Amino acid sequence: MLVYQSIKQELRKTYDLSATDRDGRDISLWKQEERQSFLELIKKEQKTTLLEIGAGPGKDSRFFQDHDLQVISTDLSPQMVQLCRAKGLEAYVMDFLNLNFPDTHFDAVYALNCLLHVPKVELPAVLTAIHRILKPSGLFFMGVYGGYASEGIWQDDHLTPQRYFSLYPDDQIQAIVSNTFTVHDFKIVKLPESARRTCISSA
Repeated sequence: MLVYQSIKQELRKTYDLSATDRDGRDISLWKQEERQSFLELIKKEQKTTLLEIGAGPGKDSRFFQDHDLQVISTDLSPQMVQLCRAKGLEAYVMDFLNLNFPDTHFDAVYALNCLLHVPKVELPAVLTAIHRILKPSGLFFMGVYGGYASEGIWQDDHLTPQRYFSLYPDDQIQAIVSNTFTVHDFKIVKLPESARRTCISSA
């Protein structure tokens, strides 16, 4: 927890400063495809409640809400949360280790491109915190960059302050997630200069 606390304030500053810019960007096609696939799984299993953590400006949360899910959004950045609320979303400023919701509260949790900011030593605790708020039959979507081992401040980051990233080889991230969840699907999405790993897991 100490490592995460040490970088949390810098991450908040970064995303507060970039909130308006990120809200104005188009959503990449591959991201649209991933959220659509998760929506179809949620509908197939007749789930109704969803929490998005690291929701950013709320575009994905709004997508899920527009498809008749009861959605709550959280983000570390107060500016991002304001943008979520402007889209008609119920949104709160929270970090991954302080998800202030009752046990077994949500049918699904969606985490795209946010848990890669969690220091490796603290990822198991974050996964446990997510597991706590999921119903026993709940679904957890986790999408992160990866395929190789890396941890620390990204020196080529164009944002200020520069962000902290934790990346894992494929087998390692699956093993870590499997300690808390049952992994039902593991998918590699090829991108021009990297690959995104997505896990869909059941509590």
